[in-house]
Amino acid sequence: MFDMLSRRTFLGSLSAAAAIAATPRLFADDPPPLYKISLAQWSLHKALFGGKLDNLDFAKTAKSEFGIDAVEYVNQFFKDKAQDQAYLNDLKTRASDAGVRSLLIMCDGEGDLGHPDEAQRTMAVENHHKWVEAAAALGCHAIRVNAASRGSFEEQMKLAADGLRRLTEFAEPHNLSVIVENHGGLSSNGEWLAGVMKLVDHPHCGTLPDFGNFRVSNTEWYNRYQGVAELMPFAKAVSAKSHDFDPERPLVTLDGNGETNYLRMMKIVLDAGYRGYVGIEYEGSKLDEYEGIRQTKRLLVTVRDALAALY
Repeated sequence: MFDMLSRRTFLGSLSAAAAIAATPRLFADDPPPLYKISLAQWSLHKALFGGKLDNLDFAKTAKSEFGIDAVEYVNQFFKDKAQDQAYLNDLKTRASDAGVRSLLIMCDGEGDLGHPDEAQRTMAVENHHKWVEAAAALGCHAIRVNAASRGSFEEQMKLAADGLRRLTEFAEPHNLSVIVENHGGLSSNGEWLAGVMKLVDHPHCGTLPDFGNFRVSNTEWYNRYQGVAELMPFAKAVSAKSHDFDPERPLVTLDGNGETNYLRMMKIVLDAGYRGYVGIEYEGSKLDEYEGIRQTKRLLVTVRDALAALY
């Protein structure tokens, strides 16, 4: 039912957008876009792991291949360079020379910020310090972390909030935020992660809602639309996860657990008042990475143009 309505809304919005475009402009400057588009480095993980693309050239590739001028790094591709100032300076210079803004670093493999053991939790917090400093050196606004923990629903909420609060207090003087992605386990439960944000209660701690990462366990998936809606009040970035595409349903991307209707999802994002970057994160298997990124960008631009008449 929603797909029929969304298609009708989409076509009506396109007509309205076309009418607006045909109207003489009253002001010299075009209004800013409803959202800007960035590129998450994981979209090119096959090329990077395969040695076909160097991390230092990622920003230039984003601009030259896709016309995207903002990027989100993944620490796996320069794991041993977090404290290498010469390398970070080179990475920053290359991005600047390409006219590309560095937004954040996605951090994995540094321990559980909600570990039930106090010493292990403290170690995880401290392991992330170098990435806060690296992100600051690159001119980013945030690092993305995970909120893994163990125990009951309530226990994990308190433990994750403790680790996140401590890391956020370290990041604040660097003018950086710590943002959490729904990335498996209870973090993929929107109610739980929203509850963690409320416990942390810090302006430099927020979320990075991902359209597709709502697998709580091998047998349990959280509703993606409900989850994004619950996380958007705390969002400081958004991840537009995409997989496969159906030519008969141009507003939809398909994954192993169903589909994401981008018109519906981006309305949730915009209705929350978000007007920042939306990062492309292509993980499909039927298209190569470069074409998958291009398809996702076209989808985001088409939906943005359609929704512009509604906001």
